[in-house]
Amino acid sequence: MENLGALAILLAFCFAIYAMVGSVAGKLAGRPFLIQSAQRAVYTVWALVTIAAVVLVYSIIQGDYRLAYVWETSNKTMPVQYKFAAWWGGQAGSLLFWSWLLATYSAVVTFQNRRKFREMMPYVIAVLMFTQTFFLILNAFVVSPFKLLMAGKGVIDLGDGQGLNPLLQYWTMVIHPPMLYLGYVGFAVPFAFAMGSLITKQPGEEWIKTTRRWTLVTWLFQSTGIVLGSAWAYAVLGWGGYWAWDPVENASLLPWITATAFLHSVMMQEKKGMMKVWNMVLVSSTFFLCIFGTFLTRSGVVQSVHAFAESPIGKYFVTFLAIGISLTVYLLLNRLEFLKSESQLESVLSRESSFMFNNLILLASCFSVLWGTLFPVITEYTMGEKISVDKPFFDRVNIPIALFLLLLTGVGPLIAWRRSSFESLKKAFRWPTIVGVATALILMATGMRHVYALMSFMLCAFVMTTVALEFWKGSRQIAAKSGQFLPMAMIELTHRNTRRYGGYLVHVGIVIMFIGFTGAAFNIDKTVELAQGQSTDLGPYNIKVIGYEEGENDQYRWDRVVIDLSKNGSHLDTVKPERRFFIASQTPTTDVALRRRLNEDVYINFAGTGAGNSYVMQTYVFPLVTWIWIGFIVVLFGTFVCLVPDKKKLVFPRMEVVGIGKPEKVQS
Repeated sequence: MENLGALAILLAFCFAIYAMVGSVAGKLAGRPFLIQSAQRAVYTVWALVTIAAVVLVYSIIQGDYRLAYVWETSNKTMPVQYKFAAWWGGQAGSLLFWSWLLATYSAVVTFQNRRKFREMMPYVIAVLMFTQTFFLILNAFVVSPFKLLMAGKGVIDLGDGQGLNPLLQYWTMVIHPPMLYLGYVGFAVPFAFAMGSLITKQPGEEWIKTTRRWTLVTWLFQSTGIVLGSAWAYAVLGWGGYWAWDPVENASLLPWITATAFLHSVMMQEKKGMMKVWNMVLVSSTFFLCIFGTFLTRSGVVQSVHAFAESPIGKYFVTFLAIGISLTVYLLLNRLEFLKSESQLESVLSRESSFMFNNLILLASCFSVLWGTLFPVITEYTMGEKISVDKPFFDRVNIPIALFLLLLTGVGPLIAWRRSSFESLKKAFRWPTIVGVATALILMATGMRHVYALMSFMLCAFVMTTVALEFWKGSRQIAAKSGQFLPMAMIELTHRNTRRYGGYLVHVGIVIMFIGFTGAAFNIDKTVELAQGQSTDLGPYNIKVIGYEEGENDQYRWDRVVIDLSKNGSHLDTVKPERRFFIASQTPTTDVALRRRLNEDVYINFAGTGAGNSYVMQTYVFPLVTWIWIGFIVVLFGTFVCLVPDKKKLVFPRMEVVGIGKPEKVQS
C-alpha cells in the first residue's frame, strides 16, 4: 500500500509540472488543445493526490505500524475520529492534506471556469500548479508520509504506535485544522486570479467578482479555524485564556487581517475603479502570509504548543517565498500603468475615505503582530540572543487599534459616497452618539472605571445603533410601500442587497465578539491548595473540595477532584476537574471543569497535588466569554447571507393582450 501512495505522489508531481508548463505553452503558442490537456492534467493531479490520501488514511485506521507516520500519530486505543484526524496531526500527513486541498481547489476552479476567462485561465492554472508542485516536492522527496520504520536493513512493525498528541484529542481539533487549512490553501485561488489578470491586463471587472467571492469563502474558513482554535485553547490547555498571542496563533491571524482589508477595499475598485494597486498588494500579501504561517509552524524558527517539531523543510519554504515574492513584485512594478485608478478621492468626509482609513489601521495591526512575532528571530540574528515580546506588548499596541477599527465599523455606513456635508453628518451621527455616550455614562454610574472597557462598550453601542438604523430606515420604506410586517420587510431588504446587509450582520457579530473580549478586563483568578473539606471564595462563588477519585482506561490513567460549587450560599453544581496521563505517549494533560453561562464562566483546573493530601487548583471567573462564541455564529450567518445572490425583480416584456387596446407591463 505504501508503494501505491508514494507512486501516486510522484505521478501527481509529474502531472502538476505538465499542467503548469502546458497551460502557458498552449496559450503562448495558440494551441487550445494543449491548454485543454493541461486542464485535464489538473484533474489527474487531484485524482492521484486523493489516492495517496486514501492510502494514508486507510493505513492509519487499519494500524499499519510499519509506516513511521502511522506509528507517530496513531495507536490501537484511539477512537476512530482521532485516527482520521491523525491525517493532519503530524508534519508529513498535514503537508499531504495541504496538497490534497490545493488539488481540490484547483480542480474546482478549473472546472468552473473552463469556458470563462479564456485569456487568463492558463496563467491561473500555472500559478496554482506552481504552488502545487512545491508542496508535492515536499510530499515526495522531503517529508514523505509513506516512510517505513527501519531497523538495520529490514522493515519493522512495532505492533502499536505512540498515538496522536493527547492535546489534539479534542472535538474541535477534528474540525479546527481542516478549517484553517481550507482558509490557508484557499487564498491561493484569489492570488492566482490576481496574477492572471496582471499578466494578461484584464480590463473587465468580472474576474474581481470571482476573486471577491473566493476570498469571502476562504475568509470564512479562516475565521472558523481561528475561533475553533481559540475554543480549543480555552477548554483544553488549562491556562484559562483563548488567545495568548502565540507565534502560531499570530501566523493564522495575519492573512485574516489582510484578507479582511481586501474584502473592504475591493468595493472601491468595483464601484470607483480605485485602489487597484493596493488590492493587488493585499491579495498577494494574504497568500504569502499563508505560506509564511505554514513556514513558522513547521520550521522550528519559533517555539509554540501549536508548532510541529523542528524539521529541515524551512529552507524550502524560504526559497519558495523568495521566488514567489520576487516574481510578484516584478509583475506589479511592470504593470503599474495598467493599474492606474480611474477616479480620485474627492473628500476626506466620504465613505471612500473611511475605507482607506480602515485599510491603513488594519495594515498597522498586521505590521504590529508581524513585528512582535518575528522580534525573537530578529534579535537572535542581530544580537545572538532571543528576546521575546509577550502578551502585554500585543495588548498595548492592538487594543487601541481594535477600538479604532470598531469606531470605523460604525462610522462607515453613516458617511455618503464621494462627499458628505457637516449638516448631514450631524444628523446621521446624532442617535448613535447619544446611545453610545449614554451607555458609557450608565456603566460609569454602576461603578465601572476601566477606561478601555468603557470605550469598548460605548463603541459597541454606537455601532449596534448605526446598524439598527440602517435596517430600520430601509425596512420601514419597504413596509410602507408593500404593507408587509416589519420583520418580513427586513428580510426583503436584506434579500435585495445581500452583500450590504449581510456585511452589516457580520459587523453585528464582530460587535458581539467585542463584548466578549471586553469581559477580560474583569477576570478573576486565584491559585489555591485545598484539602478535602476545605473551601475558598472566588468572587461571589465558593469552591469546596468534597472528594477525590482515580482510575484507568485503555488510553490513560486519571485522577480528579470532586468540587461543590455554590454562589451566595446556594448550591450550583458539582464539578470534577481531572488530570490524565496517556500511557502510549507518556504525556500528561488536564481536563478542566468549566461551567458556561451567558454572564460568566467558572473555570477550574486541577494543576497538581500539594503538601499532604491537598490539591492545587487554578480557579477563574471569566465574564462574558460565551458572547465570543455567540458573536461568531452571527458572523457565520452574515457571511452566508453575503454569499446569497441578490433578489432580482422580474420584468416581463410589453405585450398586446387580445381585447385590450394598451400594452401592459407586468412586474413581480
